[in-house]
Amino acid sequence: MALPLVIWNEGAEKTVYQAIQTSRLYEQIVQQIENSIIKGLLKPGDQLPSERELALQFGVSRTAVREAVKTLREKGLVEAFSGRGTFVTDGTSQATRQSLDRMIRIGQTESFMNLVEVREILEPHIAAMAAVRASEQDFAAMSEAIQAMDKSNSEPEAFIEADLDFHLALAEAAGNPLILSLIDSIVGVLREQRLRIFKVKGGPERGQFHHRRILEAVRERRADDARESMRAHLQQVREDSQAPGAIGER
Repeated sequence: MALPLVIWNEGAEKTVYQAIQTSRLYEQIVQQIENSIIKGLLKPGDQLPSERELALQFGVSRTAVREAVKTLREKGLVEAFSGRGTFVTDGTSQATRQSLDRMIRIGQTESFMNLVEVREILEPHIAAMAAVRASEQDFAAMSEAIQAMDKSNSEPEAFIEADLDFHLALAEAAGNPLILSLIDSIVGVLREQRLRIFKVKGGPERGQFHHRRILEAVRERRADDARESMRAHLQQVREDSQAPGAIGER
């Protein structure tokens, strides 16, 4: 049985949440926070806890929290301000941004290959930038994600959440908020792509091999090697996306 978790918000009453234990994690996070807003436990102007704090309180990955906050933004329930945090809105803001992941979902087989192309353009350079700019905290986040994947090799959902956390931590380490927003905007379809190729024979193991090479190059500040290691990883993703074992392949 999940124990209630308490989140304190300055200027608001304490808010009690339940730990999440199902696959569509972010949807349940959205529902709990939305209910807190509807009930008045969270009021306009109240600041949400940080991404890391929310992940700990809900007992989920930072990726799930990121997607939940993105959904809340799209609903117009919260608004994010660079350098300040995320705040509950007064209900008058309009969600006008259409997320890229929804566009990619139309015609999934072709769109997944389009996604691979986009990743091949962005992520090798993100890895190279991370090698120059990453902090010790960034290294720790990437290491934790790899360790979580090692422990979840037979659990697709847990493995994939940790996989997404690794790539988001790498984007965060690049030190450019626009890059992080771009990767954030496609995290939903990244999850679907990863679910599709998880059961390709040897896929998770090959992915971990590449993740370790990327982290080693980033940690040792070898930007060119980080770039090439990410390219090799994305070549593996391209091959797995086209493999007969990929879910949805014909």
